[in-house]
Amino acid sequence: MTDQKVRLLSGRPGVGTAQDAPLRSGIPPRPLFQGLDVLGAKKRGQSVRSWIRIDTFGNSQVLEVDKLKIMRRCDLPARDLRLLDPLFVYPSTILGREKAIVVNLEQIRCIITADEVLLLNSLDSYVLEYVTELQRRLAGRSEVNRSDFRWRSKRGYVTDHPLDQTANAAPETSELRVGHDVDIFSGLSADYLPFEFRALEVALEAACMFLDTQATELEVEAYPVLDELTSKVSTPNLERARRLKSRLVALTRRVQKVRDEIEQLMDDDGDMAEMYLTDKKERMEAAFQRDQALFSYTSLGTGGSISAPVSPVHSPTESHKLEKTFSLAKSRHSSTRTSEDENEHIEELEMLLEAYFVVIDGTLNKLTSLKEYIDDTEDFINIHLDNVRNQLIQFELLLTTATFVVAIFGVVAGVFGMNISIDMFNEPWTFKWVIIVTGLCGLLIFSLFLCFFKQKGLIPL
Repeated sequence: MTDQKVRLLSGRPGVGTAQDAPLRSGIPPRPLFQGLDVLGAKKRGQSVRSWIRIDTFGNSQVLEVDKLKIMRRCDLPARDLRLLDPLFVYPSTILGREKAIVVNLEQIRCIITADEVLLLNSLDSYVLEYVTELQRRLAGRSEVNRSDFRWRSKRGYVTDHPLDQTANAAPETSELRVGHDVDIFSGLSADYLPFEFRALEVALEAACMFLDTQATELEVEAYPVLDELTSKVSTPNLERARRLKSRLVALTRRVQKVRDEIEQLMDDDGDMAEMYLTDKKERMEAAFQRDQALFSYTSLGTGGSISAPVSPVHSPTESHKLEKTFSLAKSRHSSTRTSEDENEHIEELEMLLEAYFVVIDGTLNKLTSLKEYIDDTEDFINIHLDNVRNQLIQFELLLTTATFVVAIFGVVAGVFGMNISIDMFNEPWTFKWVIIVTGLCGLLIFSLFLCFFKQKGLIPL
């Protein structure tokens, strides 16, 4: 009995699980995620791309850098670099970050820092024009700065180069000297924008010029087509007008996005202040220099070595008070100066953005005028088609009335065609008078219908 239970519980030789079937049949098991190129997608996400680097002096070089190195170099998250990826289609965007400005304006996709511009390398003509124009402006600015420095040196306004200052100089003296130089030459340096603003200006100019060029080409192509469509409504002309309207809608959407992006930046003072990278870099360097100077000043004020132990009972309280007062005064002065500089630079950036806002708004107005012209043309065509349709309806009404009048002859013919013997059939003039009377009655009825249609305004006679 026990042997029978064992035999009943044991599996049959021809039955097995689904996992064992491939092994028994000799077919290798199917790998997991077959058909999904996970490694290829990961490599494409971290692929090495070609970048054009332009420094503050206009020197350019081509770099082969991957995405991770760009993120570390510019201190940017991956979502910001995704905006610059040519594999994705994102609308125009200008983002101000801590150490960089991310610009995605049509063909211009770049990262602007306080020291360099990293531009995606492309064979597009507008990208090459952007590089050439930025190099030209930076080269011209460096020449002007060198001539300006020589001019001031000849007149004795600048006695020492900032790099030649001694380490023992008081921080207040050097800062006041620099501030005095800026005040004297504010008229000369007010027209010069920082490096990041110049790069942003060239990018805005290239994007606005590209969009305006496309708008002009579309305008030149659209007006003759629309004029021809108004004169002759045909299927080819309607198809050309439809394609032009599709291009117009797409171009208007792109121009509107650039305009909204500039307007959003102009309305937010915090974003504009965040984009002033040179000022933030100079403030960080100035704070570091002040800390170094303060550290050297306090170490010299104690009159001993830094590593020498100091008793907590006999600690120099006067030096600590002097250090605290000095640091408070410095922080108060630096905060006041920083707020004034931010307001001034915000105004400069706002004026820069406002200038290109006017340009892109003019392009949008041009496209809006073209869209209104297309809408007017469509209204004209609809009116023309309605007029033709009304004429067809009027003709159909006249034709229906005439058919009714002709039907009277059929009624008369049906009456006289009956197999009834009448004495009128024997008279030869009977047929002639029947035709004449029936025709006169038909004309009378038709005239009455026409008078009724005219009275109701159905037919303009």
